[in-house]
Amino acid sequence: MNKSTSPISNNVVWHHATVTRERREAMNGHRGAILWFTGLSGAGKSTLAHTVEEHLHRMGCRTFVLDGDNVRHGLCGDLEFSAADRAENIRRVGEVAKLFMEAGVIVLTAFISPFCEDRNKARAMVKPGEFIEIYCQCPIDVCEQRDVKGLYKKARAGEISQFTGISSVYEPPDSPELVIKTAEMCLQDCAQKVLQMFLK
Repeated sequence: MNKSTSPISNNVVWHHATVTRERREAMNGHRGAILWFTGLSGAGKSTLAHTVEEHLHRMGCRTFVLDGDNVRHGLCGDLEFSAADRAENIRRVGEVAKLFMEAGVIVLTAFISPFCEDRNKARAMVKPGEFIEIYCQCPIDVCEQRDVKGLYKKARAGEISQFTGISSVYEPPDSPELVIKTAEMCLQDCAQKVLQMFLK
């Protein structure tokens, strides 16, 4: 089976629950949504997503962060970093994020998600306004300076193939809901910008 396409299951029928998304959101006191953070490795996606989550949690919101590295420990542990596997990685994340949102949760995803097509497919899984794309824009030289994992150094040395920004392309979003210049603003100001946009 081609991993880049959704598997087709036979003899299955969607079951409509009596506890609806609207009832879950009413109990939560807020709407469910997907905050999709994208950008180069080291651009601050995970740090910003978790900081925004902390603020939302303190406000009494139900939240969950889907983090790129964490997901590859389990749900996507069978995938490599080819274009096809990256596409499948984002497809799975999109489906999981949609389920969280249906539960009335504000789900924050922190993935490089380098290809516009894959991000657009994730956006198309939900209704307009439910997928909020946040581009963590950061110059690659700053990302390399922040390289706490040593990944850029390994990529430059040829030890990691198909590394985004070095040997594999990153396609910036054409029209994200929000652009955060993480090299120019402090973390808390970045988080406040996200919160102001989401909560308005």
